[in-house]
Amino acid sequence: MLNSGRLKRAVFSSANLPAAIAFVVLLVCALVADQRNREVSDQLARADVLAKVNIIRAKLEGNIGGNLQLVQGLVSTIVTEPYMGQQRFAALARNLLEQKSQLRDIAGAPDLVIALIYPLEGNEKAIGLDYRKSDTQRMAALRARDQRALVLAGPVKLAQGGRGFIGRIPVFVPTAGGGDRFWGIVSAVIDVDRLYAASGLTDPDLDIDVALIGKDALGGGGELFFGGDNVVSGNPVMAEVQLPSGSWQISAIPKGGWPTAPKNEWLLRLLMALAGALVVLPILVAGRLFGERQKNDAELRRLSRRLELALEASAIGVWEHDTVSNELVWDDRINEIYGKPAGGKTRSYDDWALAIHPEDFERAKADFDSAVATQGPYSSQYRLLRPDGTIRHVRTRASFFRDINGTPKMIGAEWDVTGDVLLNENLMRERRLSESKNAELNLAKARIEHVAMHDSLTGLPNRRYLDEMLAENREADGRAALLHLDLDRFKQINDTLGHAAGDALLVHASKVIKASVGSADFVARIGGDEFVVLSHGRDDKELAALADHIIDAMRQPVDYLGHQCRFGVSIGIAANSGVDARQLLVNADLALYRAKGRGRNRYEFFNEELQSEIVRTKQTADEILGGLERNEFIVYYQPQFDAKTLEIVGVEALSRWDHPQRGMLTPDAYIKVAEELNVVALIDRTVLEQALDNFERWSRSHLNIPRVSVNVSARRLEDRDLIKGLRKLPIKEGTVSFELVESIFLDENDELVSWNIEHIKGLGIDVEIDDFGTGHASIVSLLKLRPRRLKIDRQLVTPITSSTAQRQLVSSIIDIGKSLGIEVIAEGVETMEHARILKELGCDILQGFLFGYPMDAKAFKAFAQSRKWLAAS
Repeated sequence: MLNSGRLKRAVFSSANLPAAIAFVVLLVCALVADQRNREVSDQLARADVLAKVNIIRAKLEGNIGGNLQLVQGLVSTIVTEPYMGQQRFAALARNLLEQKSQLRDIAGAPDLVIALIYPLEGNEKAIGLDYRKSDTQRMAALRARDQRALVLAGPVKLAQGGRGFIGRIPVFVPTAGGGDRFWGIVSAVIDVDRLYAASGLTDPDLDIDVALIGKDALGGGGELFFGGDNVVSGNPVMAEVQLPSGSWQISAIPKGGWPTAPKNEWLLRLLMALAGALVVLPILVAGRLFGERQKNDAELRRLSRRLELALEASAIGVWEHDTVSNELVWDDRINEIYGKPAGGKTRSYDDWALAIHPEDFERAKADFDSAVATQGPYSSQYRLLRPDGTIRHVRTRASFFRDINGTPKMIGAEWDVTGDVLLNENLMRERRLSESKNAELNLAKARIEHVAMHDSLTGLPNRRYLDEMLAENREADGRAALLHLDLDRFKQINDTLGHAAGDALLVHASKVIKASVGSADFVARIGGDEFVVLSHGRDDKELAALADHIIDAMRQPVDYLGHQCRFGVSIGIAANSGVDARQLLVNADLALYRAKGRGRNRYEFFNEELQSEIVRTKQTADEILGGLERNEFIVYYQPQFDAKTLEIVGVEALSRWDHPQRGMLTPDAYIKVAEELNVVALIDRTVLEQALDNFERWSRSHLNIPRVSVNVSARRLEDRDLIKGLRKLPIKEGTVSFELVESIFLDENDELVSWNIEHIKGLGIDVEIDDFGTGHASIVSLLKLRPRRLKIDRQLVTPITSSTAQRQLVSSIIDIGKSLGIEVIAEGVETMEHARILKELGCDILQGFLFGYPMDAKAFKAFAQSRKWLAAS
């Protein structure tokens, strides 16, 4: 960067300005001369090409005109001999073709029908050709007749091979009345290749590329028929080829294109460069010499000014001490430092010695005397006591030398360092203060870390502390055990007596746990009512005893403000040698989940059975996801029958999993895991789509199934896009029913679910309540929902054959449905006695194994068409 800057300054200095102006003027002149040279060169090249084009043009015009003039002689003879025969025509035409011309064939067509031709050999098929019936020649022949003028066409491909230009000359013969009549047309074929060769177009020595435009003599607006497009697009020289009827446009460029540069371009440029150098170089040298002189003068002034500014800016004073006479010379800055008036007055040794602080004088004097004695460098720092009573700290440096007279002297510099000294003193004070504050911060940090790592209520380590403890014990040797504790009934007490009571119970629980475990055990509170005990060295029996002890202690009532509070604890235990400490926490949590599921207030160990259950659940989850991708979930159909006529009034679509290894599985084998995976809604959608497809197939095969019922999960009812997806499906009004499990929502105020149900009805989809009697629906809920049907659960239907009370219960449900205008379906109909009783009770629809088991679509179609159930009833 430095060298680049220097180069720029050297190039753009004012000394180079005259040379630069001369260079620019010469450069402009050179560019103008170069451009003019190019223009002259281009004009000469185009003139040369135009001269060659004019030669070719003249040859083309002469050859074509000559050929047609020969034919005009034959036409004149026909005018005098209109009834000329083939022999006479051939003799005349032979004379024409034997002359030096490019004529190839001549034909006569009296009344536009070819009857005369030469040569006849090879042209026999042309005899009898009627121009008026020829699509390719009719227009040209009629144009020649109507215009009473020669028409030149081509080039065209000839039937006998090759290409040619065809000249058609109309022939009119005089009549007795003084007028004339149309005799016919004489056509002459000019061979293309011979014409091009005679005109010089195919000359191998031709050094230009030529193009001809104007097929059929249409001029510059016609079609290109000779040469390439590169000629037309290459800024060609152009000329007109005048023909007896019309014209051609001839274009030409040099072979290889127009020259990009004149032949003398570099010679001219070299001469201009030499001339410019002879002018610019002397100017440049003179300018450089002048510039160097200006630069040296400026540099000298700059250095002097820099030294002066540096001394002023640094407040450094310069002094000189004659060691023989003890006379001193101080500049103005030294006088200012010592508090003396300026003016250049000579100072004595006493002026210096008496200004030094008494406590520093001996040391300062010793430093100076040592430097004089050794004639070496002098360096010292001391305090000055100025006349106004202020104290200043100064630092001085000097060197020994002898003047021209040999007098020994010390010359040096001195500057005020009071600010630096005071700053150092302040820094030392700040350092001591900082060290004191750092000690306080370390104490505060320790307190903060303790707060961050401990529960503020119980004083136990918290979840963060536990995570660090587990990380430290991740690779620990020996047997480690982890107990995960969760208080039972804590939420009820907290909600009933308030958070203060809950806090008191948590403190009590922490004390019970701490009192139950050993001093080496680690206890932490990791959640609202969750605790963890990390223990080492205990076997399963000892861990079980510890858990029992904690459970018994937690059962004891706790008095809070006169209230006897009772709560319990569920414990999950995970223990194993060599297991990752973090995995122990996961295993203990799983064991705790099982303990709560088995009745609470107990403990459970994480064991191989639980591990196997987890593995099975994980495997089932993976298989469910894979099954959805492979379309393994299919639909089975169970028919529903009219209780009176036993006709099929509908089918219920049931999901089945066609497992590749375990065979056909019912929902109880996979629905729980599917719910955890959140794919039940996806299975519901698959069942609905397959059911709609099969329903359509049955309709096309004239199998009358009035409707199909599909189960809908709670999760799908909470889907905001449910209605949007249903609108895309081909659902006909009244043909589809959604079965909603009674316990899903009926007594809950879920706005989204209610909104979805209303819009489901709006799409013409019926709503049914499934498993009625097993949930918690009320009559108010039925009034609010207004379902089309309700289905009595099989648990209520099965015992009606043996229990009068159960029969009365089912009868009451049926009466409720009737009173509300709701159809009633009974599922679990397994005997004829069931069917009879339900019919008598007024049930509308029956469903059960008595009439039909769930079956796939193909089997159901065969079953419905067979009507075997009527015979069985």
